[in-house]
Amino acid sequence: MPTCMNIRRLYLTLLATSIAFVLYGQPTGRQVTHQQLVWFSYANTLTFAPKWFVISEIDERRFRNPDRQHQFLVRSHLHYVLGNNWDASAGFAYFLQSPHDPLATDRLVVPELRPHLQLDYKQPVGRLTITHRYRVEKRFFRNTANSRLSAGYTSNYRFRYRIGLEYRLFELYKQPLLVKVQDEIHVNAGKQIADNRFDQNRIYAGLNYAVMQNFNVEVGYLKWFQQRPTGNQFYDRDILRFGINHKIDLKKKDKAGI
Repeated sequence: MPTCMNIRRLYLTLLATSIAFVLYGQPTGRQVTHQQLVWFSYANTLTFAPKWFVISEIDERRFRNPDRQHQFLVRSHLHYVLGNNWDASAGFAYFLQSPHDPLATDRLVVPELRPHLQLDYKQPVGRLTITHRYRVEKRFFRNTANSRLSAGYTSNYRFRYRIGLEYRLFELYKQPLLVKVQDEIHVNAGKQIADNRFDQNRIYAGLNYAVMQNFNVEVGYLKWFQQRPTGNQFYDRDILRFGINHKIDLKKKDKAGI
């Protein structure tokens, strides 16, 4: 099991690499496009065996002013508990990508297929939990020609590392209120990637409240800074995020004879 020192060194290395790509890797001046979005998400965790569970997600991501869809996605991943606060998973996501410009007149929606492998680790420290997520994705983008979908896909890999802090503030009506802070780095790889090895960085802060034991709601703010394929152009996005998380434990029903 990696030590805290090794994890911290890995994160600092990834962060330094990302900053280097952004600040020093571009031959021309940077062009930054600012955008505002809102994300709505629902996640369901279904536990069906002592070491097995499935997480399924639905996300609707929209621009604000004007109100237009940016992304829609469904994702499902199967997890296996390794022990010592580790679990491993494999999953698949289906994306629908609308134009990145909400004012674009061409509204072609491009599908993306995205299988992934993932490792998760949790470090409980009293009321604080430190979370680590390592994910590698294979991204398949549908080809386009003359503003229409065409046959075949292009693909590349993307490596993601997310570190998070979850702190239990207090109990409200006997249910916990948590504050969450996260930072995630994305790095591209593959023959199609030339000028944007650094893909993006996401910084998130939010509040999570358990309305019931297995049902919680979350609201937060996400800063999404992304490098575009040209290398010298970037998106700087301010995002409000609203989420619902629902957990269903089938093991309890089995034990009760239901």
